[in-house]
Amino acid sequence: MHPDRAFDWQDREAMLAFVAEIAFCTIAVDGPFLVHAPVIVDPPDRLRFHVANGNRAAKALDGRAIVSCLGPDAYISPDWYGTADQVPTWNYVAVEAEGPLRRLDRDELAILLDDLGAAHEARLAPKPAWTRGKMTPGRFEAMLKAITGYELAIEALRGTRKLGQNKRPEERTAAADGLAPFHPAVAKLMREAGE
Repeated sequence: MHPDRAFDWQDREAMLAFVAEIAFCTIAVDGPFLVHAPVIVDPPDRLRFHVANGNRAAKALDGRAIVSCLGPDAYISPDWYGTADQVPTWNYVAVEAEGPLRRLDRDELAILLDDLGAAHEARLAPKPAWTRGKMTPGRFEAMLKAITGYELAIEALRGTRKLGQNKRPEERTAAADGLAPFHPAVAKLMREAGE
């Protein structure tokens, strides 16, 4: 996370909502290993995810992990500030959750997959939701053997909203205006950071 306190994000509920919205995160474990996986947020202090057993990180997922979720991000040109002596930077929103891991049992893994499907099928409405009931009998159970589910108990939750809060309001607004044609989502967040 960025060390400048101007970017520090402390709102736990908002950070967990951000992770739930992004829903696809990077998990770092000893090795070092990284694995990318969809996550489910179980407020106030749990995340669940699964990985393929063939993933080289799978064997390292026995102790602690950091789950990193990166939201919208964009390069910021110093020209956009409209003032001299600025430097290029990168604006972004990110959350890290850190804690011990626990392997899910077979029933918990099935529930995780149902929860993932339900959460993301809901985003596709009005499309009729997919459920495992649409699968050939026995196929879902066979596929469970190829993955392992995990639960991370959140001991530390850190967030950064680096959106130009260290700039004067007119500089941040000018940079957001310059960025808007290229990355409207980040430009919008930059404008909101000044409110």
